[in-house]
Amino acid sequence: MPRKILIADDDPGIRDIFQIVLVKAGYDIEVKDDANEIFRNNFRIPDLFLIDKLLSGVDGLDVCRFLKNNPQTHNIPVIMVSASPDIGVVALKAGADDFIEKPFELSYLLKVIERNIERSKNEKPLTGITKS
Repeated sequence: MPRKILIADDDPGIRDIFQIVLVKAGYDIEVKDDANEIFRNNFRIPDLFLIDKLLSGVDGLDVCRFLKNNPQTHNIPVIMVSASPDIGVVALKAGADDFIEKPFELSYLLKVIERNIERSKNEKPLTGITKS
């Protein structure tokens, strides 16, 4: 069964690239163009979140904090993506598991995603919540 990734990015070109590359790599993808549905918990529980720092009207770091404070999603890896040179520091302070600074090689994106999915797969959940 393919691993699920939820992508939140308001740039249609970036969303398309992520979707093409990740589907080709065998992932099941759900795409959101803003944070509203995430804040309403209107999504399938993924194996990993890939969140852009700058979403329309919302700081992606707030989305990260929301996911890490949500009992249903706090154990799921969050990778922040940004062109900001300080993304590593601010992403980790917000609770992100990893970060990718734009521009990046697609092979690097795939390595970071796989590393985080494997790491979370090998950790035991702290709660009885299961992924669907």
